[in-house]
Amino acid sequence: MVCSAAPGELAEPLGLLERALRGGEPVPPALAGRLARVVEGGDLEVLVAHSGGRLVGVAVLAFRPSISLGSDFASVEELYVEPEARRRGVGRALLGAVEEWCRLNGVSYVEVQTDDEACPFYEASGYQLETCVRVLSRSYAV
Repeated sequence: MVCSAAPGELAEPLGLLERALRGGEPVPPALAGRLARVVEGGDLEVLVAHSGGRLVGVAVLAFRPSISLGSDFASVEELYVEPEARRRGVGRALLGAVEEWCRLNGVSYVEVQTDDEACPFYEASGYQLETCVRVLSRSYAV
């Protein structure tokens, strides 16, 4: 079962992502508070998947306006499924919830940045590799 997490219900999905993506290191409290405010403001959607009463997957969807599209677009910022729940439809259910949320909210373009290992999953779900786009990044000391 997939549903949206309310701003006050972010501790459990955030904990799952911290364990999986940050080696158990918690996000700073200021960031956790900001996440709740952004979810409350509607610029971030946290979708959670439960199986057997246990949290097994999380998808984080961010929304930004696009001048070139003339509308909002969505970005799958995080999508994680517990290893023991993989290949059981949890990831597809999360992407289905992403599609449904976007359809209901007038978002027609969704992008995801991922690694080579996850590309086949997204391609099997209808996502296409954008060959003309390059992602560049730079880190700044804070």
